[in-house]
Amino acid sequence: MTVNGIDVFCREAGPENAPVVLLLHGYPCSSYEFRNLIPGLADRWRLLAPDLPGAGYSATPNDFDYSFDGYADFLDSFVKTVGVERFALYLHDFGSPIGARLAIKAPERIVALIIQNGDIPYEDALGSKYAEIEKTWQLPRSDMRAKVAEAINEDTFREEFLNDVRPDLAKQIPPDLWKLHWSLMTPKRKDIAIDLIAGLKENRAWFPQHRNYLAIYRPPTLIVWGPQDGYMPEKSARAYLRDLPDAELHLLDGGHWLLETNLDEVLPLIRDFLGRVHKSTT
Repeated sequence: MTVNGIDVFCREAGPENAPVVLLLHGYPCSSYEFRNLIPGLADRWRLLAPDLPGAGYSATPNDFDYSFDGYADFLDSFVKTVGVERFALYLHDFGSPIGARLAIKAPERIVALIIQNGDIPYEDALGSKYAEIEKTWQLPRSDMRAKVAEAINEDTFREEFLNDVRPDLAKQIPPDLWKLHWSLMTPKRKDIAIDLIAGLKENRAWFPQHRNYLAIYRPPTLIVWGPQDGYMPEKSARAYLRDLPDAELHLLDGGHWLLETNLDEVLPLIRDFLGRVHKSTT
């Protein structure tokens, strides 16, 4: 499809008039991460999983704002292009700060949140691997970007997908994830990744706005979490309860990429939740 003149790849399933769930992928991934979840929900909901510009099979235009704000603006245009007025949001990884910005634009559109190891807006509840990123913030901008660039290669992609899960779970994570997404990497896309990771420093100042949205609007929320996550461990999941005390929290025996290792547990939790809070679009 085309959104604002950009060629966009989107995985879609489910009846056109069914309640909508917008699935936002993380880094270094694409809508591919939802390939197994979508069929399990498509009987009752309309699933939309776009590849963000510069990721997956979508185009990589030169004149695009590759930032969390830029992606939120793109998603705002995306939902308008497909004619969707209300929807539930699935937030994972970088999809969380992007989706939160989208929600803030028009809170009335958000029926519910499903948060699965999404980047949190709580400085004191981040995992140890985030400390490695924060160390680069002390460097001059050019040196910080150079340091981040060193961490963008096929080996580190593999590490991102395996993260801190136990060896027996790591065997369940297919190499397609890092092989596919590394094969789609280009020099331009590497620059985009550097900008996004470096942009985490500026995103820290935006945390209060994210928390404020959660505390004021308190959308029905399902938190499904894999604690074996060096970036987002158990304390990260629990931090959301500060502003979403009524959220439903489920800690599963998995890590950052739960849909690869724990789909049989995640799917019924999502179906039950959506069945209660997102039955229709009216």
